[in-house]
Amino acid sequence: MKKRVFSIVMCGFVIATLFCCASCDNKLDIQQAFPFTVETMPVQTKIVKGETVEIRCELKREGVYDGATYTIRFFQPAGKGSLQLDDGTVFKPNDRYSLDKGIFRLYYTSASTDQQTIDVYVEDNFGQIKQLTFDFYRE
Repeated sequence: MKKRVFSIVMCGFVIATLFCCASCDNKLDIQQAFPFTVETMPVQTKIVKGETVEIRCELKREGVYDGATYTIRFFQPAGKGSLQLDDGTVFKPNDRYSLDKGIFRLYYTSASTDQQTIDVYVEDNFGQIKQLTFDFYRE
């Protein structure tokens, strides 16, 4: 009887050991692409030609990976105007610019009296994209 119990326990131990070894590998799983959002303070919607609107932004990441990089670009489907980063960089539509800070400001300057819309895209180097749309109406 003792021999049978010992055999059952040893068989269970061998099966458990094989199961544990089979589920492991030597590769270390490192998460690189963390979800992120871009939050903004409320933005004024009424604007006149020549006026500049400040857009305060914050990049909020769910995790940090040293190899993650972020870029920003914009497109203007309606109206005319220019967009500038707080470091003085004036954006050209659809050109990508490096975003080196988590908290930044954008400055949109109106160049027309029509309704204006800008789409701002923040993208990481893993292909995740966040789009922000801002509509401006004449005052």
